[in-house]
Amino acid sequence: VQLVESGGGLVQPGESMRLSCVASGFTFSSYSVGWFRQAPGEEREFVAGVGWSGTLRKVADALKGRFTVSRDNAKNTLYLQMNNLKREDTADYYCAVGRDPYYIEDRPILYWGRGTQVTVSS
Repeated sequence: VQLVESGGGLVQPGESMRLSCVASGFTFSSYSVGWFRQAPGEEREFVAGVGWSGTLRKVADALKGRFTVSRDNAKNTLYLQMNNLKREDTADYYCAVGRDPYYIEDRPILYWGRGTQVTVSS
């Protein structure tokens, strides 16, 4: 199993960024997937998740309106579109696969990616 995140880097406040996570080694379309993040000195937190079909989507309340999650099962890829980025969005962002096919928030995680770093700074 591999989850490979990409798209991180340095951006200025107010800019946008899209993260991608390409999965392999398992049946991607059978599981919920999502994004979590961990800022320095903080615990890992849920960012957004999407069910197996792409219909059920959830973004953390504090991020609604700025972040959008989506998946492309034909490409085994999960996306996170982040707009109007703020300094407090600076963190390592992790792709994850949930055991539950519909929801990933507060549910057991089967696999984690290695993460991609996002730094929001002027």
